[in-house]
Amino acid sequence: MTKLLVIGLGGFLGAVARYGLSTFANRMHGGPFPVGTLLVNVLGCLIIGGFVFLVEERSHFSEHTRHFFLIGVLGSLTTFSTFGNETIGLLRNHSLAHAFGNVLANLALCLAAVLLGRAVVRWVVTT
Repeated sequence: MTKLLVIGLGGFLGAVARYGLSTFANRMHGGPFPVGTLLVNVLGCLIIGGFVFLVEERSHFSEHTRHFFLIGVLGSLTTFSTFGNETIGLLRNHSLAHAFGNVLANLALCLAAVLLGRAVVRWVVTT
């Protein structure tokens, strides 16, 4: 139960941070490019890179702290950080084909899923 509460608290903070940072960046930029999403994705990847290094190389953090930051905060801030960390893990394990497959599969399948989701809801709403 504690694990779920720790993740939930981190998730709340990550979601609020995502909203605040993304909204601020988009207002400052003022253009059509989604700079806010780019900002939180890059920031999340930067944070997960440093945090995972400390976990792997220094073992500084408890299990609850890892769950709070990796699953909670970063999971709500951006799942792109997890995607980036997993892809780097594949590259570090010399699994080049799996790393590129992961990138291509995530990009292609996620874009296709957005299009499919829109099409299904459009069909349901209009029939």
